[in-house]
Amino acid sequence: MDPLVQAIPGWENDFGMGFNQGTFVILGTTLLICVMMRLWLKVMISKSFMRFGIEQKIAVQAIRDSSGTLGTAAASGFLALTLRGMVDSSSIDGTSVMLPELIETILLPFTELVFYAAIVIWAFRLVPAVYAIVDRLDGDGDMEGTTKTLISALESVMRFVIIAFGAVLIAGALGFDLSAILAGLGISGIALALAAKDSISNMFGAITVLLDRPFKVGDWVVIGSSEGEVIEINLRTTMIRTSIDSVVTFPNATLVNTAIENYGLRRWRRYQPILHLDLESDPDAVEIFCSQVLANIQGNEKTTKKDSSFVRVRSLGPQAIDIACNLYWDTSSSTEEQELKQIFLLNVMRMAQGLGLHFFEPRVRRQVEG
Repeated sequence: MDPLVQAIPGWENDFGMGFNQGTFVILGTTLLICVMMRLWLKVMISKSFMRFGIEQKIAVQAIRDSSGTLGTAAASGFLALTLRGMVDSSSIDGTSVMLPELIETILLPFTELVFYAAIVIWAFRLVPAVYAIVDRLDGDGDMEGTTKTLISALESVMRFVIIAFGAVLIAGALGFDLSAILAGLGISGIALALAAKDSISNMFGAITVLLDRPFKVGDWVVIGSSEGEVIEINLRTTMIRTSIDSVVTFPNATLVNTAIENYGLRRWRRYQPILHLDLESDPDAVEIFCSQVLANIQGNEKTTKKDSSFVRVRSLGPQAIDIACNLYWDTSSSTEEQELKQIFLLNVMRMAQGLGLHFFEPRVRRQVEG
């Protein structure tokens, strides 16, 4: 620092307020560089992030809001390094660097405080950009409910970590005893963990559910004795809506050790209806009927595992001819499955009517016998 000061003409002249001419020029130049650095970084950081193709409004806004703060952090960091160098140089015996005492006692600590605070605020404001990162990794542009919940959980954890570390850094910049603070945080953390162990268990259960993805919002699941559609996955609880429109809430901690049957992950939907024909039906017509139904199944573009499909007379009961059907729908939608079943059964009725076959009806049989 001293050689740089000496390079300034008339650097030893007293400028006033505790500065000589050289140190004042260096300080003024540093402040000008800091202002230019902040403005440049504010523009360039936004442009650099936008080159990655980020389109989500929340992420774009987060990057824009945090760019100026990062520029402030870089500028204050550069100013703090310069001030630290000038203060160290002024303390060397025989040096000609002149600085007022307020530089070391007020301006330097304040600049370091601004640096740490700006870093914390920048990181806090940038947290929503995790939405764009996850969406980029997801790739299909259609984010599922569980992914959104995972993002919310990650954002909450990141904010907590940023605030915790930021508080320690800022406390150190203000001159507090960090060892005493950390010891106090450790004792408080243990007490808090014991008091909120159930909530913490539920939060970690939620993270496990979101990472393992045994189900997602919209899946039809069976959890314990409850069956229904998953409607919400929160940090503490998961809710499903049952077939009678009631809502069952499960603490996430219990889901980690509970068997979950997920109908939404089925690769196909198996359908095994039993058709009951009247005992007086013509055997040849019944055989033709079975062949027509099987041909209808194998010719349907929405069926799969066609080699495993069959339509056969299973038994001759005391009152009806039982015909067993086995087919597989290639669909993941329960609504579409119901529509396909309806179309199939109506086609079966038309084929039976065309062959003069009648389905067994106990009430009709009792009337005839009577």
